[in-house]
Amino acid sequence: MISGRRAIDKNQPTGEHNLVEWAKPYLSNKRRVFRVMDPRLEGQYSQNRAQAAAALAMQCFSVEPKCRPNMDEVVKALEELQESKNMQRKGADHKQHHVRNSGPGRTNGGDGGSDAPRKASAYPRPSASLLRG
Repeated sequence: MISGRRAIDKNQPTGEHNLVEWAKPYLSNKRRVFRVMDPRLEGQYSQNRAQAAAALAMQCFSVEPKCRPNMDEVVKALEELQESKNMQRKGADHKQHHVRNSGPGRTNGGDGGSDAPRKASAYPRPSASLLRG
């Protein structure tokens, strides 16, 4: 999910065919995690959420099965990442709305146009990213 790559991809350069083996050293290093990130995200993601997703992936790689999260735990962690993204966006939207609608002769009432809250879906669309800011 983070890299946008397949688990096994013979089209990748030598040493990068196996996603887990290639990504593991990058995911365990906070400064290098961006090297695993899907380039199609074009850097539009929160560093904190990227690191949290990398930490979750590292837990999934654990050799000891009891140390790996089950799918319910993975889904919950990903939902929490999505929620933190939504909360950050709401805060940014509120600030933009306040700046746009404050000043002489303006009120903060708004008309509910483009600033109206969007209906949340249970699952993100395939093109949506939990990390994209």
